[in-house]
Amino acid sequence: MSVSALLASLSPSLVAVAPAASRARRNGTSRSRRWSVGVFGLRGSLGMEDDSPNLSPFLRKLFKEWDDRKARGLFHHDISSCQTKVLPGEHNFVATLIEGRDQKKRPTEFGMNQVLQPFESGKFNFTKVSPEEIIFRFQESENDSAQYFDDAPHTVSSSPSAILINVSPIGYCHVLLIPRIQDCLPQRIDQESFLLAMHVAREATDPFFRVGYNSLGGFATINHLHFQAYYLKVQYPVEKASTEKLTTLSNGVSVALLVQYPVCGFAFEGGTCLEALSDVVSKICIFLQESNRPFNVLISECGKRVFLLPQCYAEKQLAGKASQEFLDMRINPAIWELSGHLILKRRKDYDEASEATIFRFLVEASLSDTEFQELKRCVLDLLAGGAGRNSWINS
Repeated sequence: MSVSALLASLSPSLVAVAPAASRARRNGTSRSRRWSVGVFGLRGSLGMEDDSPNLSPFLRKLFKEWDDRKARGLFHHDISSCQTKVLPGEHNFVATLIEGRDQKKRPTEFGMNQVLQPFESGKFNFTKVSPEEIIFRFQESENDSAQYFDDAPHTVSSSPSAILINVSPIGYCHVLLIPRIQDCLPQRIDQESFLLAMHVAREATDPFFRVGYNSLGGFATINHLHFQAYYLKVQYPVEKASTEKLTTLSNGVSVALLVQYPVCGFAFEGGTCLEALSDVVSKICIFLQESNRPFNVLISECGKRVFLLPQCYAEKQLAGKASQEFLDMRINPAIWELSGHLILKRRKDYDEASEATIFRFLVEASLSDTEFQELKRCVLDLLAGGAGRNSWINS
């Protein structure tokens, strides 16, 4: 499958280049990574930058089309008018105020206690969006050449993948990637769809454009296979968190743990090629799905680094064990929140936001140390060729 060629069809001059973020070498078994670009002013980061000549053709066209949809008034709110700030402290969590976003976005229409649920055509899905929300449609032909449908009819033959606007954006150029949109796949990662998301991150060639995934039970709100992405010119706290190396696999993929970060999780990087890294991460995602364990994924640094963050907040909500303080704040810890970009819905919460409060909330969403240590053993067993310990799956 030539996914890169597929995306390259969006522009005849589109080519993959090295990510803008430099790659730091490890010193010992634990390290943190801070990009030399540092933290930029956030007001400018919510719109097109003056220093945009270096944008890839893919990202330039994506920005142009997204701005066009904004000019047409297709969004539920104007993200450029929403306040955003970096909180002082060790982690520099990012907070954005979008008052009432939870009342305007599309409602969740499924249970939060099952990661795998069948697709239901009667509920909202992305085949029902307005054609105006579609930015790109693309697919491969039988002869392995890519086909791109710019202004093609919505009912294009076979099933293209699509990039849509997110009508309730939390950042500039917030979009949805829908693999094989008309196949109506449920929210369930497979190797092919994850590789497509990895290629989208790589083709952007900009570390400030990240791709994320939320499982059911991990605060995905639509049970139709999709990834999200948006542009925010600041380093996420999870991206600069310290890591501790666990192992390097035979295909060159390095597996590490996050340390001194409020959410327990894994960091993956390296590998002989993009497909090698993608296959390792998707294999673990599939294992978690089949184990009914909610999780979230961040594809970072143009597909060079991936974070996998299991979580249990919905489970705590259903069991009545979630803190009332955070229930009142109505924060849903999806991938962006777990990565350190918090969307707040009340002015009071935004004005009073602090690193200590955000840290406590993320700890509550995370697996406990005991749960995560067991998961780590299962993942290492899986990567070593085992079954991932069926006793854990059934626990």
